[in-house]
Amino acid sequence: MPVIISMLRGINLGGRRIGMEDLRQLYESLGFKEVRTYVASGNVVFKTTERDSAKLAMRIEKAIQQRFGFLSEVILRTTSEMREVIARNPFAGRRGIEPNRLLVTFLAGDPDKEGREKVLAIKAEPEELHLHGREIYIYYTNGMARPKVPWTAVAKLLKTPGTGRNWNTVVKLLEMAEALEARP
Repeated sequence: MPVIISMLRGINLGGRRIGMEDLRQLYESLGFKEVRTYVASGNVVFKTTERDSAKLAMRIEKAIQQRFGFLSEVILRTTSEMREVIARNPFAGRRGIEPNRLLVTFLAGDPDKEGREKVLAIKAEPEELHLHGREIYIYYTNGMARPKVPWTAVAKLLKTPGTGRNWNTVVKLLEMAEALEARP
């Protein structure tokens, strides 16, 4: 049974609060198996027989809206897609990279050519931005507290919703997914 990594956008910010136990129960009520959550920002790893990612994301979004009263975009990746995200890390061989300053924004869809060009034209120094497929890697040299390039602005230029996770979370989500895959 395939393992899916689900990342919710904008959870536990402002009035959009969901307890992780409530979120786990919601996913289980949808028939997903071995549901696990990670930190309070809407990360869920689970098994499902569903193969259509778009249909699956819409189903989860609808359930969240019905149960909690607000819409949260759901971004999905398979275990193999998350492995590719980690393998494509443009900062992997560089010394001194602090994982808590590296943000990966996972996009719901493929950005169009115009959006990609606008993002790649951003003068981000001292921050560094790379766009690979449906992921944006931004290294915040001076930390994320006062960024020159807020990732939300980048996602708007790409005209597709996205949600950011720091590198530590990305690695942990892959570890969780691989552990679930290893279970019979």
